[in-house]
Amino acid sequence: MPRHRFPALHSWKISYAKAKQVQQELFPLVELRDGLHKVNKVAGVDVGFEDKNTVARAAVVILSYPALQTVETTLARRKVQFPYIPGYLSFREIPPILAALSKVEQLPDVILCDGQGYAHPRRFGLACHLGVITGIPSIGVAKTRLVGEHAAVPNRKGAWTPLLDKGETIGAALRTRRDVKPVYVSVGHKLCLTTAIEIVMVCCTNYRLPETTRAAHSLASRSKPSGARSIRPVSSPGC
Repeated sequence: MPRHRFPALHSWKISYAKAKQVQQELFPLVELRDGLHKVNKVAGVDVGFEDKNTVARAAVVILSYPALQTVETTLARRKVQFPYIPGYLSFREIPPILAALSKVEQLPDVILCDGQGYAHPRRFGLACHLGVITGIPSIGVAKTRLVGEHAAVPNRKGAWTPLLDKGETIGAALRTRRDVKPVYVSVGHKLCLTTAIEIVMVCCTNYRLPETTRAAHSLASRSKPSGARSIRPVSSPGC
């Protein structure tokens, strides 16, 4: 039984053209300023696919902050209703993410998404879409760049350069470790870029990607009974 319900702002069974219209209509709801008081729990979300990409398997992993100890995990499966189209990932992945998120005992203070936020052609990537629907501050942490250009990022942990598109700062190319490629951080909802970068850096310990999305990816990529939920401690936040 879902513990949390989120508003149905639009149908998920829509055409490509309608999806673009939804992004344009919901974009004004995105808040690019801090709406946080205190962060105690951060969540990572990710989606894997099975049965020849016909079923999406979404994982939510909630960690304490800043200790990054696992508090809760949930998993949900849903039939895929939207094709893979760059720039429209949210229409494919958010329905199962909402199903998994609806089952957690307590909602997180911030969600980190494996995808874009404001760094999107229409400034409404997955992290923005999820943040607007749930009302939870959200951050996009993408492994690759979708749009924009940036200067070279200094080779030191925590260094970043603005990601620019048409003269607008839409995100940051962030070096989370020395000698690794930068990740692309952008605001999803209810955060400013500086705060988003700070949270991402706290969540990055021994690896290029944040522990939140690393853990969610691991859970989304492995087989587990549908609807499974677990609460378990972690001995080390870097594991």
